[in-house]
Amino acid sequence: MKRDLAAERAFNDKCPVCATADLVCQKWTVLVIRDLAEGSCRFCELERSLAGISPRTLSLRLRALEGEGIVERKTFPEVPPRVEYALTEKGRGLLPLIDDMRAFGREWLLDEDGSRVPAAA
Repeated sequence: MKRDLAAERAFNDKCPVCATADLVCQKWTVLVIRDLAEGSCRFCELERSLAGISPRTLSLRLRALEGEGIVERKTFPEVPPRVEYALTEKGRGLLPLIDDMRAFGREWLLDEDGSRVPAAA
């Protein structure tokens, strides 16, 4: 039996879980939000804290989050120019989700020493 893709899409477009997942499930996005939870950061600070992210990917994620109203970019009139990124009120609204993910990881995925727990058979 074929599913009605239009009906499924209409449901997903109106589902708050789907909308939130669409926002935060791109690679690195949750980690950018996690790091900005500590306070405003410069691009190079975020790049250092997110080992393995390319400058292009970080730039794309920051731009996308800024476009969604999750992150604000503040430019200071200095020489050389200084730019900092911070969470908006909307962005801070995602912090309970980050806290829940941290608690889940501690409870179900990591040992006390931070090693990954093997999946139960």
